[in-house]
Amino acid sequence: MNANPQAPLLNIANVLTMLRIALVPVMVVFLLLDAVPAGSGLSPWEAQHGGWRWAAAGVFTAAMVTDKIDGDLARSRNLVTDFGKIADPIADKFLVGAALVMLSVLGELWWWVTIVILVRELGITVLRMWMIRTQVMPASRGGKWKTALQAAGLFLMLLPLAAFAEWLATAALWIMIVALVVTVITGLDYIVQAMRIRRAARGNA
Repeated sequence: MNANPQAPLLNIANVLTMLRIALVPVMVVFLLLDAVPAGSGLSPWEAQHGGWRWAAAGVFTAAMVTDKIDGDLARSRNLVTDFGKIADPIADKFLVGAALVMLSVLGELWWWVTIVILVRELGITVLRMWMIRTQVMPASRGGKWKTALQAAGLFLMLLPLAAFAEWLATAALWIMIVALVVTVITGLDYIVQAMRIRRAARGNA
C-alpha cells in the first residue's frame, strides 16, 4: 500500500487514527475509576461491577472500530500517507499495550503474559521496519488471527463478566491465553520469513 503524495495530511483516515490514540488515556482513566479501593478487602473480580468498567470496554471497542474504518477509508479514497502508515500501527500497539498493562496492574492478567505479548509486538514491529530495506513483509493470515484474538480476549476481559458468572471471566482469560499462543507462533513465523528473505537477498547479491 503505497503512500499518495497528493493526499492531505489532515484527512479523515488520519483523524480517526489520532482519535484512536486519544481514546487510550480515556480507557485507562475509566479502568482506574473502577479499580478496587485501597483497604476495601475486595478482590479485583469482586469489584468488577461498576459503570466505569462498562465504559472502558466501550471505549476499547470504539477504538478498535476506528482501526477498521480508517484503513478502509485510506484505501478506498486513496488517502494513504506516510504519516498514516507510521501512526496506524503505533496507535494499535498503544491501545493493546495499555489494555494489557492495565489488566495486569488490576491483578486480572498475569504480568508474564503482558510482557511476552508486548515484547513480541515491539520486536516484530522493529523487525518489519528493518526489513523494509530488503522487502516489505506483509501481515500474514496468522497475524490477522492474532489481532482478532487479542481484540476479542481484551474486550471480554475488560467487561465485568465476573459480576455475572465466574466461568465467563475464566473463559475470557482462556481466550487471552489462546491469543498469547498465536502471538508467539506468528512472531516466530515472522522471524523465519525474515531469515529466508535475507538469505535470498545475499544469494542474489
